[in-house]
Amino acid sequence: MKIMESIMAFLGVAGFASTVCLALFALFNVIFHGGYNPNLPADVPVKPAVVSNAVNAGKDSSGVASPKKPEIIKVAGAAGPQYVDPPVRTAKEQAGVEQAVAALKQSIKNMDLERAIYHPLHFKPNIAKASNEECLVCHTEIMTRKPRQTSPAGVNADNVLAWYQTLDTYKGKQESFHFRHLSSDFAKQTMNLSCNFCHKGNDPREETPDMQPGQKIFSTSATPNFTLRKMVNPSTTCLRCHGKFPVEVMEGVEGTWPKARVDMEDEETPNGCLTCHEESFRTNRHHVSYLKAASIEKLAKKSSDVCYGCHGGRQWYRNSYPYPRHPWPDMDEETPDWAKNRPTKSEPEYQLKNTAAK
Repeated sequence: MKIMESIMAFLGVAGFASTVCLALFALFNVIFHGGYNPNLPADVPVKPAVVSNAVNAGKDSSGVASPKKPEIIKVAGAAGPQYVDPPVRTAKEQAGVEQAVAALKQSIKNMDLERAIYHPLHFKPNIAKASNEECLVCHTEIMTRKPRQTSPAGVNADNVLAWYQTLDTYKGKQESFHFRHLSSDFAKQTMNLSCNFCHKGNDPREETPDMQPGQKIFSTSATPNFTLRKMVNPSTTCLRCHGKFPVEVMEGVEGTWPKARVDMEDEETPNGCLTCHEESFRTNRHHVSYLKAASIEKLAKKSSDVCYGCHGGRQWYRNSYPYPRHPWPDMDEETPDWAKNRPTKSEPEYQLKNTAAK
């Protein structure tokens, strides 16, 4: 670059023209040299835990293996699937995680920020096998950061409700985004999220999925690891639990759920969702590694907020997630028009073994 600047100075090129030339030179460098790769630290040893998605599914949301055995719940009065929580880690798998954490801590001693940003654990294929514990070696602040107690306008947080506090499933004070998804009481009861469920790699410089380190430029798939200028792909992560309530495809339900539930719930029927979904429709559900299917069914007996929370109650987007339609007992052989393009299986990386939803 300095050589280019010297040539332009010799030729008397300055001002706007100089800026254009430098920009073109940078562009050619990206095209012919495969993108920006500032000495990707090949000398930094990386020993990620050899942990499959099923193993990651075995830890709780804080990254620590649960001592409890997976709970199994059978659908009442139906020959339907069993609801099973993801398996816990074995002692061997837990030891592998601890070994990987120890190796990571040793490798990052005295590492500068630039090398840390481009650490191989942040990119594929290593990030796909990273455990929560490995991520939290450096990123502990996501679990300790707290919301403001008082807003800039002087409003005390205890005197107002955040949008996520409007559902009965959330208890306690306002908390940060990551805490609510990983360590809140309800998250630990019903979810089995891992850091790499959302974070599948990134591009620290250009923030585009087409320029990820270690990947050929402009070779990203139709379903990228993250979308432009974001750290995740919302369509394959956030939308799963923050989409719109799909009332347009629900027979017998009109308007919003808060209005519809009034005529469907009472003391004997606390969850109107189960009026249809306990034995009749979509009874083969939640058999994925990032959810605790048995725990969800158990809690759903007490309140429809357990269901509605992820199916419209915490809506961020104007559309709904196109969930797979796993076959269920007595399922209508004719597929409705709105579901004709829906998959019939969950993505392979999230499937649980030995369940009905395969």
